Amino acid sequence: MSLPDTLSNLRPIDGGFVTTVPEDWMQGRTSYGGFSAALALEAARGLADDLPPLRSAQVSFVGPLAGEVEVRARILRRGRNASWISAEVSNAAGVGLTATFVFMGAVDSALHLHDVPPPANVVPVEQAKPLPDGRGPGFAGHFNRRFGLPRSDQPEPEIGWWVQLKDRAGLNPMVELMLCADALPPGVLFMMPNPAPISSMTWLVNLLTPLPETRDGWWLLRSAGNYAEKGCSSQDMAIWNADGAAVAVGMQSIALFG
Repeated sequence: MSLPDTLSNLRPIDGGFVTTVPEDWMQGRTSYGGFSAALALEAARGLADDLPPLRSAQVSFVGPLAGEVEVRARILRRGRNASWISAEVSNAAGVGLTATFVFMGAVDSALHLHDVPPPANVVPVEQAKPLPDGRGPGFAGHFNRRFGLPRSDQPEPEIGWWVQLKDRAGLNPMVELMLCADALPPGVLFMMPNPAPISSMTWLVNLLTPLPETRDGWWLLRSAGNYAEKGCSSQDMAIWNADGAAVAVGMQSIALFG
């Protein structure tokens, strides 16, 4: 069941809606993080018709989310040019995700800095090889995935894939991007000596464009781990469109249980 299908079957409640997390959007015992974050953003967007573009999202993965969930949002502040909206996704076990979204319109600026180049060794999407079928968690079936960086002979804390959402009909571009943006495993995953459970804890996404656009729905996602110690890992993240223009950067904190 795609995200557009899910959003077409919501039950409205005060400040948001109730829906059910489809089994094929699960990641272990919880909803795939990008799916839960996309639901939260959809609830935030529903609070007002005149919100400016999304520019930043701060997400905390508090606990497992499965089955029927309530998604509620509230306005924290509406300024002349920026709006802050918080959102929660919860189920019978309690709150599973909290998020704060910042929506901001464009203003005149004397500073112009665009220093987020794609990796020098990126494989163009047209030449990239697909990942083997059946690999990864259950939600992976909603995406087409291709290797965006050449394979290294030695394990490295870096992963770069081209990702395309299969069913994106009618989705808001920011909701689509939020859904796709968490589709990579942690950058340090393939350096771990043995398989072990992992869990995202916090996620920061800064949008570099008021309207993310790309060719044929393909996004280049990169995760680069820079720390792993005592069960915690931190990584830098970035997203480019199919023409190499940066659309988002971020950071994520991950728990490693092994």
